[in-house]
Amino acid sequence: MAITHSILADVSAGISELKKNPMAVVQRGDGAPVVILNRNEPVFYAVPAEAYELLMDKLEDIELAAIVEARKDQPEIEVDINDL
Repeated sequence: MAITHSILADVSAGISELKKNPMAVVQRGDGAPVVILNRNEPVFYAVPAEAYELLMDKLEDIELAAIVEARKDQPEIEVDINDL
């Protein structure tokens, strides 16, 4: 029985292509992730630094939004700035 995998990138490259010229493979993605295949199976995604940083920022935003949502019904505490 064959196992199918979703390919979550528009550009793909074989592992041997990546070994020969990693920067050329990344550049083919034009700023987007490139799926790296081994025997036609996805093994990992080569993600440019800028795209990875954006992804990490979005994940942090999601985590912060979850904290806000969890705390939204907590009682407020009045604080006088002069007491700090």
